[in-house]
This record gives sequence, structure tokens and C-alpha cells, in this order.
Amino acid sequence: MIVRRSIPLAIIFTIITCGIYGIYWMIKLNDEVNYLSGETQATSGVVVFLLGIVTCGIYLFYWLYKMGERCDRIKGMNSSSGILYLILGLFGLSIVSYCLMQDTINKAI
Repeated sequence: MIVRRSIPLAIIFTIITCGIYGIYWMIKLNDEVNYLSGETQATSGVVVFLLGIVTCGIYLFYWLYKMGERCDRIKGMNSSSGILYLILGLFGLSIVSYCLMQDTINKAI
């Protein structure tokens, strides 16, 4: 079941829990975006998290790019959000990408 989340509260919880809520949020974002984009056979959130650990975070840059493409599909637009999410991740602003993904989910439900 997809839940509408408050973006400011998610950021606050991520800061308060020293990133632990951010991991949970990333896993849920992945699963919800996969469902909304119609890619139910895509990599699950837990596997994305584990691949991020195994590859020392390199896989997460690829994940950000793919999530941007899926968010564009949800919005019905042919833009390049994947590149935006990737650039934000490279500059250490992945949480901004999470916020943009959550905004897409909130608008879709």
C-alpha cells in the first residue's frame, strides 16, 4: 500500500535518526516508484540497499538515475530527471532526490 508522506517530516526523521530513517525511506521509495511506474519485476528496495553496501555506494548512483527515469514515466513526461538525480547524488544531495521522488509519488496517489 502506498502512503502519502510528508517531505519535511521525512527529512527531520532522517536527521534525528542519523540516517536510519533515510534508509527505510529509500527502500520504500524504490518499491513505490516501481509499483507506480509498472515495473513490478524491477529490483526491490532491500536489494538496492544491499547492492549499495556491497559496491560501496557506486550502485546507488545508477539507482538514482533509473529512479529519475521511472519518475518521469509516472509523470508522463519525457524529461531527464535521471540526470538531475544523478548530479544531486554526486554532490552529496541525495536527500533532495528523495524529496523529488516523494513529491512525484504524493502527486500520483
